[in-house]
Amino acid sequence: MNNFLRFFFIITLSFYCAGTVAAQDIPDTNAGSGNLKYIDPRIGNVGALLQPTRPTTQLPNQLIRMYPEREDYMDDQITNFPLTIVSHRLGEVFSIKPSVKPLSGQAWKQRLTYDHDLEVTRPWYYSTYLIDDGTTVEFTPGKKTAIFRFAFASDAANKNILFDLYNDGEAAWKFEKDNVITGIETYHDDIKVYMYGVFNVAGKTGTVINGQLTTGNAAKGKKIQAYISFAKNSPDTVEFRYAISYISPEQAEATFNEEIKGRAFESVKNNAQEAWQKVMSQIKVTGGTEAQRRSFYTALYRCNERMVDITEDNKYYSGYDKKIHTSNSPFYVDDWIWDTYLALHPLRTILNPALETDMLNSYVTMYQQSGWMPTFPVLFGDNPCMNAFHSSVMILDDYRKGIKSFDSESAYQGMVKNATQATMLPWRNGPKTLLEDFYYKNGYFPALRPGEKDPVALVHPFEKRQAVAVTLGASYDDWAVSQMAQELGHTADGEKFTARSKNYKNLWDNNVKMFMPKDAGGNWINIDPKFDGGIGGREYYDENNGWTYLWQVQHDVKGLIDLMGGKNAFEAKLDQLFREGLGRSKYEFWSKFPDATGLVGEYSMGNEPSFHIPYLYNYTAPWKTQKRVRFLLNVWYKDNIFGIPGDEDGGGMSAFVVFSSMGFYPLTPGIPVYTIGSPVFSNVTIDLPNGKQFKLIAKNCSVINKYIQRAKFNGVVLNKPWFTHRQLVDGGKLELEMGPKPNKSWGVE
Repeated sequence: MNNFLRFFFIITLSFYCAGTVAAQDIPDTNAGSGNLKYIDPRIGNVGALLQPTRPTTQLPNQLIRMYPEREDYMDDQITNFPLTIVSHRLGEVFSIKPSVKPLSGQAWKQRLTYDHDLEVTRPWYYSTYLIDDGTTVEFTPGKKTAIFRFAFASDAANKNILFDLYNDGEAAWKFEKDNVITGIETYHDDIKVYMYGVFNVAGKTGTVINGQLTTGNAAKGKKIQAYISFAKNSPDTVEFRYAISYISPEQAEATFNEEIKGRAFESVKNNAQEAWQKVMSQIKVTGGTEAQRRSFYTALYRCNERMVDITEDNKYYSGYDKKIHTSNSPFYVDDWIWDTYLALHPLRTILNPALETDMLNSYVTMYQQSGWMPTFPVLFGDNPCMNAFHSSVMILDDYRKGIKSFDSESAYQGMVKNATQATMLPWRNGPKTLLEDFYYKNGYFPALRPGEKDPVALVHPFEKRQAVAVTLGASYDDWAVSQMAQELGHTADGEKFTARSKNYKNLWDNNVKMFMPKDAGGNWINIDPKFDGGIGGREYYDENNGWTYLWQVQHDVKGLIDLMGGKNAFEAKLDQLFREGLGRSKYEFWSKFPDATGLVGEYSMGNEPSFHIPYLYNYTAPWKTQKRVRFLLNVWYKDNIFGIPGDEDGGGMSAFVVFSSMGFYPLTPGIPVYTIGSPVFSNVTIDLPNGKQFKLIAKNCSVINKYIQRAKFNGVVLNKPWFTHRQLVDGGKLELEMGPKPNKSWGVE
């Protein structure tokens, strides 16, 4: 390179680098400080194959939730903005959007083009710039209230705000004044949702009935819309404050007056940011990479999205008996227990047992009101999804971790009723069928042979019987019932359900060394456990194949080890899991198992039943747990839009990230013990609600130094990869010395 070219290159590079640094140094006034700056709600917004994460803006565990309505993250156009998302992936109510087009029926159909790089997404604040319209949209949430702020371009020919509905039921709009609007929308066929909203600027109001614009101030019916238009000489920035109620229009107005009337946008925003700061500061970490901190704190944010409190001034609407109740305790909904019992509920028992108590009480109340312990409790009632009754495991786990301020006898009755009278069929609610009677008598759920027509009409036409998955899940649930029975002194029940908790053994095929289906005659059904069973293997398994369900015996791991022929065979099978080929192309495999994402061999990091599996090595070779967990975190949980390998499911997968990044995990919910992995941080401090701190110190921890060389707990040498919940909440201190190569003798029992 000649001197001129060298000089030119250096000067050019200098300008480039200076420009890059300058751009990075521009302060983001909405990013927050401390741990808040690591939260990026966009992480995981592009799903591997299935549902992506949603960049929800809300207060922790509160009713108002918002993200823009669009096809997906790749979509550069927004359809509208919901005033609230009623339930995780289950619908919204009341849409709003600005428009600079002349008022016509087509204005509601216009999609709003935005620039991803001009969008700001924080848990407490959202902003986007609509590049075709020159309008900036901002949002900040309260508990049952929120504020939208619309900044129109100064030369905007029109300044309109358009209201619409998401649901098909009866609705109503009414402008009480030229700056006050009320609304009613019917959600899920029978739930009236009420809105009370106030603009800071008066405008010309109207409604749309049968597609025709009117200047009337009220409309009732279906598919109706409303609008408000502002004069050219009116302020360019319009703010809309509103409240949502599930109880009554009067309650919506009362909540508005109590929570948000007269409050400035910045005040509400700062309050929301402080609420998140309180949650995020409870766990402090040092060390690790910035990417790991971003993944960790974003996961912790997602662990505080759900459940949500729908109590309004000591009253709440219950979808479990369709009544309004008065209560001094908050009522929480929107939980998918099949996903969250594994790690999210256990995480909450550490960080916020009072909140977990309120959620547990909500479950018990739902049972008392509806007659069944719920599986996926949402606003409109129990939404039967997946299989099993893992609320039983959650209740036992909470109880054994000291959460006892609930009606334990009533909870236990609900557990027993589900275990003895409810249908076990996936995605169904209601009384048992002849299939459950068969299960009680024979100890397994019967499967059909390939091509055999199901004689039981109640079986879901897509979800099928999931016979092996149901048997394994019920075995765990029955174990939880047996343990709760013993805790409460119900000896006979304890013995009965202890015996039933061993039912998983009835589907162990010792020739195949897998859990395999049997027909009603007790005969094995010869299938390929890797691939058979239809979409998601649902005839026999559920969303995953036999390799995943091979390990679904968290409640009796030692029993599973015995079935496999001892620890050596157990460890070898674990090794094989992570190395076993699919036996076909990924294209062909995913055409039948789209939920089994995040593959490492036959291991599926992208689905909840896999979470505990890498920790099973702690029964035989703990260094392999350390290796596998670090690898899985490094490969599948990145701090970018692809950073979640499967359906996150409102905190289920994020709780795995939080626990695993800290270096321990609740392998068996229901047993108040944590098993040790490999922390990505050199120091973790959890501020406990009792005023104490749990500390984990990983000396020499790094990307390379992932193996535990030796350990101490409270200064005493620790030679096993376990510690108890009591040790943690008493303010324990776990010290790990990390190194680049495994100490294969540490932790081996």
